[in-house]
Amino acid sequence: MRLHVGCAMWTHTPWQGRYLPHPLAPGERLRAYATWCDAVEGNTTFYATPARSTVESWARQTGPDFRFVVKLPKSITHERRLSGAEEELRAFLAAIEPLGPRAHALWIQLPGSFAPGDTGALAGFLRGLPGGYRYAVEVRHRAFFDDERSAGLLERVLSGAGAEWVPFDTTVLFQSPPSSDAEREAWTRKPRVPRRTAALTDRPIVRYLGRDDAARTVEGWRPWVTTVAEWLREGRAPTVFVHTPDNADALMLARRFHDDVRAQVPALEPLPDPLPAEPLTLF
Repeated sequence: MRLHVGCAMWTHTPWQGRYLPHPLAPGERLRAYATWCDAVEGNTTFYATPARSTVESWARQTGPDFRFVVKLPKSITHERRLSGAEEELRAFLAAIEPLGPRAHALWIQLPGSFAPGDTGALAGFLRGLPGGYRYAVEVRHRAFFDDERSAGLLERVLSGAGAEWVPFDTTVLFQSPPSSDAEREAWTRKPRVPRRTAALTDRPIVRYLGRDDAARTVEGWRPWVTTVAEWLREGRAPTVFVHTPDNADALMLARRFHDDVRAQVPALEPLPDPLPAEPLTLF
């Protein structure tokens, strides 16, 4: 029984010297992060396909059970909108090949303008993807959440391809007006959609966005603790990513989420102790 947890990145200035040792060479940052969390969102690949040598470094710094949920480049999802992107996809798959089993899922995040009328393009794209990978899709158009027919169509397309629907739960962020600069920025950038908790596969993936106040973040994730505990009892192996607008405490909060689930499911394997931020001394 395994629950993987992680953050949106593995290096973040507010974590340095507080949660993670500082300074750290670039080739050691992911290794240190991986002592805290056993999954990470691969957001950087959205902006550019990484060099294969860079991905080889990621693999060296993590064990085979570590999970990367790697986002497809925006040239495929946003610019070409899943059409005519065969060369970009081949280059991307070749680059991430060194991750091996660590590539838990390839994440197809679609723009907010990708509407139910575009579902056919998604179906065709999924049919053309190679085997050997799991695929996960995130949609942001409100109709997929408000219209039962649109949601049902998307679920059928995803289920037919063995792909997961990734919810990005921002409901806690939008419960009340922002109270920090980071929250105000998040209000302008994050999708405002209802919470969705249905899993389509045995490897559900959740993205949860809380508030900069840790207590409000913890209070807001209580429904997810219950849902994830139920998934584990059903034999599923979920991955949950914890975000806050400033992400200053996201590393600690991801582990706190794991602890909260384990309180409901004592058989859940605990996370290992993290690398201390300060070097150990004899005195």
